[in-house]
Order: sequence, then C-alpha cells, then structure tokens
Amino acid sequence: MKLSAFKFDLPSSHIAQYPTENRDDSRLMVLHRDTGEIEHKTFSDITDYFDEGDMFVVNNTKVFPARLYGNKEKTGAKIEVFLLRELNREMKLWDVLVDPARKIRVGNKLYFGEGELVAEVIDNTTSRGRTIRFLNDSTEEEFYGLIDRLGETPLPKEIDRLTESDDKERFQTIYAEHLGAVAAPTAGLHFTKQLMKRLELKGIDTNAITLHVGLGTFRPVDVEDLTKHKMDSENYWVNEETEKRVNQALEQKSKICAVGTTVMRTLESSVSANGLLKANSGWTDKFIFPPFDFKICDALVTNFHLPESTLLMMASAFGGYDLVMEAYKIAMKEKYRFFTYGDAMLIV
Repeated sequence: MKLSAFKFDLPSSHIAQYPTENRDDSRLMVLHRDTGEIEHKTFSDITDYFDEGDMFVVNNTKVFPARLYGNKEKTGAKIEVFLLRELNREMKLWDVLVDPARKIRVGNKLYFGEGELVAEVIDNTTSRGRTIRFLNDSTEEEFYGLIDRLGETPLPKEIDRLTESDDKERFQTIYAEHLGAVAAPTAGLHFTKQLMKRLELKGIDTNAITLHVGLGTFRPVDVEDLTKHKMDSENYWVNEETEKRVNQALEQKSKICAVGTTVMRTLESSVSANGLLKANSGWTDKFIFPPFDFKICDALVTNFHLPESTLLMMASAFGGYDLVMEAYKIAMKEKYRFFTYGDAMLIV
C-alpha cells in the first residue's frame, strides 16, 4: 500500500491534551470485523466483549523520565537531552537526542540539576543524536534515583503544554513494571485496578510481554512505497509463562486480545514455524501494514492515531483498511479524542 492511503486532516483540537479524569471513562469505539458494525461505548464496557477463558496480553514496560534539562560546561548554555536507550549499564553509556544540536559537540560536558549529574558527549550518531557517558560512580539504584528526580515525563510534542505533576502517574500503565520505555504503550492507559479485577472475576486471563517503546514508533514515514520503510528496532521479551498460557488459549480457541500495537508487534515477532508463540527476547523492527496475516490475536485494543502513522497502518491491517478508515471518519465527526491521552478502539 501507499503512504497517501493513510492521509487525513486532523485538526489539533482533536488531539487530547489531558487524559480523562478516570482512566476507564474514556470512550470506546468497537469495530466488528465480520459485520462491519461500529458501536460507541465507554472503555469500562470492554468486559462485555470477552468470556471466561479469553485472554488479554499487555505490555508491562515502564516509562522513565527521559527528558533532562541542563547546561553546557563553561558557557552555561541551556540544553535539552532526551534519553533514548541505555547502551551499556556498567559504563553508563546512553543513546540520546540533544537540542540545540549545533551547540553540543564531542568532548562537551553537560551538567544537570545542581551538578549532581554530569555527562560527557563521546560520539555523534545522527544530526541530533549523540552518545553520552554519565560520569557517575553511584550505584544503579542511586543513578536511576537521580534520573527520576531530575528528569521530566517525556510527553510527545503533540501534547502542546508543559508537563504537570499528574503526568508522572497518568503517562504510565497501572501494571508498568520493567523500566525502559520513552513513550507509554497508550492502549494500556485506559485500564484501572477495578477493571482488571472485573476481568479476573469473569475468568479472563491477563498475561504480559515487555517491549520498550522507543521514539521510532512515532517516527514519520517518509516514503510513499511502504515496503521501503524501515522501522527502528525496539527491545522486547516474551517469557515462558506467557508462551505457555497463550498457546493454551490458541489450542482451546479462546479469544486473545492484544492491548496495543506494541503487544501485537511483539507477539507477531515471536511466532514459531508451527504458528504458536515462542518465548524469546531480542530486538524487533517488524513493520505491519495491510495486507498482513496475523497468527496469534483475535482482538486489538488501540488508541486513535495520527495520520500516516505506522500505528494507524497496523490497526488497518488488523481491522481491514476500509472499515478502519471509515471508523476514523466517524471518530472525527463524533469528536473522539486522538493520540496518547485520547479515546480507544476495540477491534474484534
């Protein structure tokens, strides 16, 4: 397919700047692939579409406060450093984006807070990319404590406001466990403890994978021919317990729902030759767009995504291009809220 097939006008007023007061009060559009029916519900109604023995698979990655503000040595110039990924834990080496990039060169020292955290630029990777080494001999726990205290919740630029204290909690799923993401797996932001309990009481199983969401997920596609687009790699792992439970559900023909595109990409990156899930870990750059033959899931929870985004392309591959694009037209008309803090879609 072509990039232009996923183009539509999205006024900035449709992009949610804040989450709903209660996570599961978000609106939920339900798309039925077999009939084309579209329903308008509230997210807490999601339990109505699943039965005992069905399964939700969630992404338990945890977002760290990846945006640091500091100063250059000597000049004191203000700089922003966005932590992308840890390259070497022992040496405290990180891949980062810097701003203003023209002022940050190899050999520069960067100071954060009152000088409690110092980094040295050791390599240029891209026009804005750098490799830095934190000059810090603290323990791992103390180091991450400093990052937590000095860093800022990395809201995407489409949320056009200053970060607030509530964002630290709301830009995180309630089941976040493994630190490593620079963006939230947004479909999971709608789940509450009460809703998870209702799923449990109904006999619906919940299992987790981990995929550390990187900024590459949101990188614009700049080629018209989608077969030529290359996704950035993201680190993931699927444990043996999740392998076992998912494969049991497949054998029993129970419904399996991926909570978010990150879960769907991880599961589809971990399919064995016989079509079952295989426990493994590594990096995935799998790019899913129509047409695609999904092996594991029968349902997908996802947010409303930006035009021409790889996330919209995956939703279209799963739900069917015509149905999903029609649903987006309806979402615009019905004033659904888009993007990270927006409303949700369930495709069954």
